[in-house]
Amino acid sequence: MLKPVFDEKKDHYSGLATACVELVEYGDFQCQHCGEVYPLIKLVQEEMGDSLRFVFRHYPQPVLHRLSLDASVAAETAALQGKFWHMHDIIFENQKYLSRSRFLQFAEEIDLDTRAYEDNREHKKMIQKVINDFESGVRSGVEGTPTFFINGRRYNGFHDPDDLIRACKDLLHMELAATQYSPF
Repeated sequence: MLKPVFDEKKDHYSGLATACVELVEYGDFQCQHCGEVYPLIKLVQEEMGDSLRFVFRHYPQPVLHRLSLDASVAAETAALQGKFWHMHDIIFENQKYLSRSRFLQFAEEIDLDTRAYEDNREHKKMIQKVINDFESGVRSGVEGTPTFFINGRRYNGFHDPDDLIRACKDLLHMELAATQYSPF
């Protein structure tokens, strides 16, 4: 089970906070599999619309991917200026070309105040958010990336977007049926 559950104030999410279906990804920005699943997640989001809340939690693995922690910190720093998802997307879309200097270029490309970005990037608060996400992944049983949870339950079929969409839609139908059923 997912630990902790969704927290609107702490989690980065796309979609409505009140959506019936929640898809949580523990991801590593430099993980090849996370990069491969990135467009699939976009497809699921498009297909599910307002019925889906997508949550991204950091699970960097710097021993395997030397820039993964830097990438997570870059996304958190962008979040201070309201552009977490912009940085998230640009990192995944340029995953094969990552370097420490590219993160500043990305900040410029997504119109961040680069001076503030540079000043905040080394702040302990940025790293602590990444550590908190990582630790929540450990408590949830995450061992690698990407790892997904749908409404708090681990989902293992991430390689097939049709199966993922079907699993989300099935859950949506069950949620809707449960709210419409009344024994009185």
